[in-house]
Order: sequence, then C-alpha cells, then structure tokens
Amino acid sequence: MARTTIARCRQCRRENMKLFLKGERCYTEKCAMDRRPYPPGQQGQGRHKFSEYGIQLREKQKVRRIYGVLERQFRRYYAEAARQKGVTGEVLLQQLERRLDNVVYRLGFAASRNEARLLVRHGHIKVNNRRVNIPSFLVKTGHMIMVKDASKANVKVVESIGNVDKRGVPQWLELGGDKLSATVKALPGRDDITVPIQEQLIVELYSK
Repeated sequence: MARTTIARCRQCRRENMKLFLKGERCYTEKCAMDRRPYPPGQQGQGRHKFSEYGIQLREKQKVRRIYGVLERQFRRYYAEAARQKGVTGEVLLQQLERRLDNVVYRLGFAASRNEARLLVRHGHIKVNNRRVNIPSFLVKTGHMIMVKDASKANVKVVESIGNVDKRGVPQWLELGGDKLSATVKALPGRDDITVPIQEQLIVELYSK
C-alpha cells in the first residue's frame, strides 16, 4: 500500500492548521501546532509570501493530507468530479467524504483517518454484512456500515467510540444504538464538510 512518509505533525505545521492526523493527541497540549505554530524547517519562522499558484497548491496539498490521498489518486478523483454534473469542487469533496476510511473515522470507530484506514485494511469493517478491505470504497445512500462482531472488543475501537460524542457524527450518517453500526442516510452535502476548505482554489489549479 503506497503511503506518505512525512511525519503527521510536520504536515499540520506545513499547512498552518490542525489536520487531526494523530487522533486524540491533537486535542491535547502535546499537539505540535500548539507548541510550534509555524512551518517546519530552518526558515519556518520567517515571513512567507505565496504567489497565486502557491496559494492554490497549498490548498490542494491540505485537502490531500486531510483525507490521506496520494497525488495520482487525487487527480483521478478530480477528473471524475469534472465529468459529473454539478459544481466540480463540491463533487470532489463529496467523493472524498464518501471514502470508507473517512466514513469509519466520521462515525467514531477510529480516532483518526489513518487508524480508520488500518481498520478497513485489516478486515474489521463490513458494508451491508460483507467485509470490505478497500479504504477507497465509496459508500452509497442506504449502505450499512458496521464493525464486525469479532472486532467489537478491539481496544482502539472501544476507546474511540467513547469519544464519539465529543467529535459528533455528521447528519448524513445515522449511528446505531450500539454505536458500532450506522446507515448512510444521504450523500454528504457541502455544509457537512466543516473543515475550512476552499475547493475553488483546487479547481483553478487543475484548470490551468
């Protein structure tokens, strides 16, 4: 499985905002963005003035890092969004939100998207009672997502479920009473994506 090797806290500092890549650590005083709120590197504390292209590039990199997607895969998402009806930027974000690893994270089954990706990869998650181990699997309206019975006592899952009320669950997902299963009520709308993202900058970048 291809993955980025850049330290997660370094990624947050590069984008100058918390991307919540390390789960609960991001909510504590140990968070690197609270201790060193400036870009990494020797010139990190200097003044930085980005060109128009630089601003667009940073926005694209930020979204990629939030969802844990590599460049080639992100380009495929954009190409698919550009072919579909609707506002390209919003369709792009909708596709990223529908990724199974993101849904598992948003439901509170995992403390971070990276942890959710591992849960999916290792076969702990079922969709409509069938095991799915592909993190990029796109959920649809009516799909039921659940933690398989043998994994319900998993320490990481239990700890994460205990913090689900603090993070909250988006309206397009309906969490079951046991908090270990959920149903996709509708496709995510733009208002459901609360992370400050300016998707139009990404569209402008790829439109050049």
